[in-house]
Amino acid sequence: MLYQIISFLLDVAVSLLGGACLLRLYMQWQRVPFGNPVGRFVFALTDWLVLPLRRVLPPMGRLDTASLVAAFLLELAQYAVLWLLGAGSLAMLPLLALFGLARLVISGLTGLVIVHAVLSWVQSDSPLVDIIARLCAPLLRPFRRVIPLVGGIDLSPLALLVVLQVGAIVLGAIQHSVLR
Repeated sequence: MLYQIISFLLDVAVSLLGGACLLRLYMQWQRVPFGNPVGRFVFALTDWLVLPLRRVLPPMGRLDTASLVAAFLLELAQYAVLWLLGAGSLAMLPLLALFGLARLVISGLTGLVIVHAVLSWVQSDSPLVDIIARLCAPLLRPFRRVIPLVGGIDLSPLALLVVLQVGAIVLGAIQHSVLR
């Protein structure tokens, strides 16, 4: 029972911090300004880890390697703590962290698309709506080219959510087969 509680709390903390690191990476990739509430929140959560890493890991083009490595290190730390509590093999920790990072990307994108869909149903003057729409637009664009509006309703977020869930299932199957 104690192991499950610690595992759950670690998962929540790493998901929040790692997700913020990945959101920082994605916002920089999409050139979304950080002078908004979302950007300030992301900076507040991640500066303590990303800024020291940035001193040794320069960006590669538009890719913020420090944010990516920070998210990976958080996943690695989570699995290292669980290993110390007696779960798993030490040699598998980097691989588990990679799978954890991939799951975090899929769940983060899923959450982003769901928030975008819900916010699109209500008219709001919030700057949050613009930021979320700007982050979702490149993901939804390929689906919008193929899926027409149905009665004025955009079904592309639903299609993207289905693809993300299929990706999560495939990732789980690959993880299961690799870690056997």
